[in-house]
Amino acid sequence: MTNLTPATTIDTRFSNPDADAVPWQAARGQLEKAEIYWLTTVRFDGRPHVTPLIAVLLDDMLCFCTGENEQKARNLATNPRCVITTGCNTMGESLDIIVEGTADRLLDPGTLQRLADAYAAKYDGWHFTVGDGGLEGEGGLAIVFGVTPEKALGFQRGAIFSQTRWSF
Repeated sequence: MTNLTPATTIDTRFSNPDADAVPWQAARGQLEKAEIYWLTTVRFDGRPHVTPLIAVLLDDMLCFCTGENEQKARNLATNPRCVITTGCNTMGESLDIIVEGTADRLLDPGTLQRLADAYAAKYDGWHFTVGDGGLEGEGGLAIVFGVTPEKALGFQRGAIFSQTRWSF
């Protein structure tokens, strides 16, 4: 997400009077270092589906893998719009990030290799090789999606709390 330059605004309705908008670089840092993310997709009948997963940040996208027959993959095949969240579940100092966007299937072998390398660097024990249309791991072939933010929200907690919106 290094090339994205969003419009940044603070929502004063949900922020301390002396709070400043959180810079996108801080949100980007949170997205880079997070280990667990929550993906929300929509089933064919309109019901939401939420699942935890691991992800990496690459080329302005949050990227994740899934089995081709898993619920999230089936949901994205009919409706690629989704939300990815990450943060902390405590009331102390934290910054929770919500990213809204469209999941695009990634097939380029060069991009898939870079993702395999990024997973190996970030997650000890997660090693993939490039397969036919995805990444091969211990569980077989995983299809890969990238979500480029269209809108993101940041919820800062602690002594100063705020809600920041980034529009891309």
